[in-house]
Amino acid sequence: MTLRYVGRRLVQVPVAVVGILLAGFLLIHLTPGDPVVALAGEHGDAAYYAFMREKFGLDRPLPDQLLIYAGNMLRADLGVSYVHGRPVATIIAERLPATLLLTLSALVISSVVGIGLGLLAASRAHRWPDLVISVSTLALYAAPVFWLAQGCLIVLALGLGWFPVSGTTTAGFDGGGLEGALDMARHLALPVLVLATQEVAAVARLTRIGLLQELRHDYVRTARAKGVAERRVLTHHALRRALLPVATVIGGRTGHLLSGAVLVEIVFGWPGIGRLLLSAVQNRDAPILLGIFLLVAAMVIIANLLTDIVYGWLDPRIRYG
Repeated sequence: MTLRYVGRRLVQVPVAVVGILLAGFLLIHLTPGDPVVALAGEHGDAAYYAFMREKFGLDRPLPDQLLIYAGNMLRADLGVSYVHGRPVATIIAERLPATLLLTLSALVISSVVGIGLGLLAASRAHRWPDLVISVSTLALYAAPVFWLAQGCLIVLALGLGWFPVSGTTTAGFDGGGLEGALDMARHLALPVLVLATQEVAAVARLTRIGLLQELRHDYVRTARAKGVAERRVLTHHALRRALLPVATVIGGRTGHLLSGAVLVEIVFGWPGIGRLLLSAVQNRDAPILLGIFLLVAAMVIIANLLTDIVYGWLDPRIRYG
């Protein structure tokens, strides 16, 4: 990994973001439906409709709207929400911490647990632990996130009462410090569990496959012939090379994790970007939608860049020109 490569990738970021924003702008504004009608109702006065379109600049031709939006973006101005009447950047900044807490927790847990399960399955290949892990991860990977979230909500939260039903804190609770952190962790546990499930399955299966392939190579046989303990052969020799494709999957599934977070937030009433996105779609709040598109695009691009950096760390032989 060279600074020149990182610099070249960073130069590509604005181009990618501009392309995504252009596609998003056209997709939102060319979709059938009128945001003014969604905001003011279907039985509003024609003069009021005209006033609202002029207020939000929707009475201008689409190319003019695009140029105005591009100019605002150059000034780091994401616009004002049609529904909330507040700056988009402020609204997203209020919701972003909750989504980051949910997705980053799920990413860390799925990576650690997935690699651990894959390591266990490969070390017990073709025996009952491997069979149980393989069948379980395949079933979890095939389960739709929305269905899984509803099932866990009904059984574990409503039925058994092990977890809170929704929200980030208990209603009426105003404590802070350790007590407040524990209360939030209790509300966070079930949404993170659901969101991390499919990622655990994907990471575990890929880790198992990669390890089984690496264990067939000559360097592994040489290490065993020298008397190296089997645990060390797995963790210090084979695992590091087997993690190369796993790192690709973890970095490449960032967008998938964010899309799953939208569904999980809706089911569990988690006040993050997902619920904001649903509200913006229902109300055709274009500034909010474009702001979220920008955020997701930036997160995916950063995740891909970090994946390349991790690649170089896992295998120093990899060089980027």
